[in-house]
Amino acid sequence: MADRAKPKGLFVLSEGNHKLLYALGTDEAIGELVNLVGERQDAESVVANCPQLADVELLFTGWGAPTLDEAFLAAAPKLKVVFYGAGSVRGMVTDASWDRGVRIVSAWAANAVPVIEYTFAQIILGLKLTWHLVREQRREGAWNRSLPVFGANGSTVGIISLGKIGRGVCERLKQLDVNVIAYDPFVAPADAAALGGDLVSLEEVFARADVVSLHTPNLPETRGLITGAHLASMKPYATFINTARGAVVREDDMIDVLQDRPDLMAVLDVTDPEPPAEGSPLWSLANVVLTPHIAGAMGGECARMGWLMADELKRYLAGEPLAHEITREQAAKLA
Repeated sequence: MADRAKPKGLFVLSEGNHKLLYALGTDEAIGELVNLVGERQDAESVVANCPQLADVELLFTGWGAPTLDEAFLAAAPKLKVVFYGAGSVRGMVTDASWDRGVRIVSAWAANAVPVIEYTFAQIILGLKLTWHLVREQRREGAWNRSLPVFGANGSTVGIISLGKIGRGVCERLKQLDVNVIAYDPFVAPADAAALGGDLVSLEEVFARADVVSLHTPNLPETRGLITGAHLASMKPYATFINTARGAVVREDDMIDVLQDRPDLMAVLDVTDPEPPAEGSPLWSLANVVLTPHIAGAMGGECARMGWLMADELKRYLAGEPLAHEITREQAAKLA
C-alpha cells in the first residue's frame, strides 16, 4: 500500500505502556499498515504538542489513553477509530465521542485470558486448601495436613456471572472432575449446561460451593450484590475469590464475616477502595490473600492486547467487520 493511500495514525500512551502493549514488533507491524504522522505522544502532551493530530484517522492507545472529550475531538476532527489495547473503555469514551460516531476497539477479550488463568489456578489452590494450610503451618512452624481438603474430584465450584471471563473459567473447569454451579439471571439454563454448569440462585451458590468465584461487573445495579449473609452461609473451609470489582461486595460485611469465620478464606485481587484504606483489616487478616490487582495482563501477557489491535487494524483496512468493537451499550456494562 503506497504511503499516500494509508490512513494516518498515531500512538498515544505512555512510553512504558507502549513497550508493554505493542511489544515484539507489533508497533512496527502497525507502522507498515498506517502512515504514522509523528512520534508517540502521551495523553497529557498530544493536544498541545502534536499539530499532526488534526490529520489523524486512527488512534492506537491503551492504559493512560486520552479522554475523548470535546477538546480532544476538536483537535482530532478526522478521528474515525480508536484501537484501545487494554480492557474497559469507560474511562476514555464520552457522550461526545459516541455522538460523533468515533468507533472503539478494545482488547478486553485478550485481557480476559490471564484473568481466566489466574482464577483457574486459585480455584485449584482453594480446593486443595492451600492458603489455609500455608497459614496453619506458618502459625505452628510445622507441617499440617489435618484440615478437610476438598480436592478437585467431586467437589463443587460456584461461578457468579457468566460473561466472557466466567464462561472461560467454566471451560477450564471441564479439565477437572468437579461440579459447577452458576448464578447469572441473564443466562438460559441450556447455555449454562453447555458450559458444564447448572444454574442456581445466588444464595445456593454460596451455600453449596467449596470455592466461589466472582466475575460480576461493577454496575449501579450490582454494587453491593454480595452481602455478609451470602458469605456467612459458606461451608466450613470454603474459599471466596474476587477478580471482578471490589464494589460488587459489601466490604464491611465481608470483613465482619471473615473475622467471625477464620475457617473461611478470601482471595481478593480487587477491593473497594483499591488498594484498601490504611488500617483496613484486609491488610492483616490471616484468612485474606490480598494481591495487587494482578489477575489481568502483566508483563509479557500484555503483548496479546497489542497483537489483537494489529489484527483488528487488518480487518478494518480490509473492510471486514471488527471482531472486538465496543458499542455504547456494551461500554456501559463493562467494568
